[in-house]
Amino acid sequence: MNFSGSKQHIKPPQRGIFPLDHDSDCKQAMEEYLACLRNSHDMHHKCRDLSKEYLQCRMDNQLMAQENLDNLGFSEKQKVVGAQEYDNAKEREGYVAGKHISKSSEWWWQKSKKDWNQ
Repeated sequence: MNFSGSKQHIKPPQRGIFPLDHDSDCKQAMEEYLACLRNSHDMHHKCRDLSKEYLQCRMDNQLMAQENLDNLGFSEKQKVVGAQEYDNAKEREGYVAGKHISKSSEWWWQKSKKDWNQ
């Protein structure tokens, strides 16, 4: 909290704001991108080209500032290569995270006053 008498200054986002697409100019590109995400189990690198098309559509329709797509993560240098989907092999064998911890723990409100004074 700021208890000083001065006014707090809020800075806008670095890359500007993203107005809503009221006229549905980029709705088709958006729906194709979201469908791709759904079909690829949210592995965004598989939908890279659709994402690029969607952002380009937004820029072309003045729904966001013109920006070099390489600066938005679409350069060949930043391309995801060799990503593999996690196969859940440990979980299928019965692994449960945290099950190996045998010590019981207490929440902060369950600790005795003696522990607080130390």
